[in-house]
Amino acid sequence: MASKTATLWATLKKPSAKYSLLALLAVGFVSGVFFWGGFNTAMEATNQLEFCVSCHEMNDNVYQEYKKTIHYTNRTGVRAVCSDCHVPKDWSHKMIRKIQASAEVWGKLVGTIDTKEKFEANRLRLAEHEWARMKASDSRECRNCHSFEGMDTEKQKLRGAKMHKIAQDEKQTCIDCHKGIAHQKPKGMKEDDE
Repeated sequence: MASKTATLWATLKKPSAKYSLLALLAVGFVSGVFFWGGFNTAMEATNQLEFCVSCHEMNDNVYQEYKKTIHYTNRTGVRAVCSDCHVPKDWSHKMIRKIQASAEVWGKLVGTIDTKEKFEANRLRLAEHEWARMKASDSRECRNCHSFEGMDTEKQKLRGAKMHKIAQDEKQTCIDCHKGIAHQKPKGMKEDDE
């Protein structure tokens, strides 16, 4: 047993002719910390409103609509930016969403929605895809700010309180009723989606 430990220790101290394994591990650890910090900084930078609207497709289309909604300007001053609704907070779901977003970057590069006309022609397809994603996650991003438990139905208008009660009883999710809350509804929507 002692000889195995001595052999392992010798390997850790000198795996190559030039550097010890301990030195390599230390350099690897420090490099890993810097890589992770840079990676995380880049992920957070891509969640900023300024990044989201930096391309004209977003700036000229959905951003202009969003600026007219309650998610942009409201009586309490709380603003929900693009990533609040379109990027999950927890790490694993965030990474999955970022990978999915790379397909959207590809669409930008090949010019799928680079004009107002092309954007409008694809709006329904894009919206349906996003609605399906939100439905599948039980409107996870909406619930970062809104929850049935946090609602004071006594302060809601009668219709809103009634509909929220029905939605809660039927285990509906936010996007079942609130399509078009931050962007214009696309033309050609199915009647069920209205």
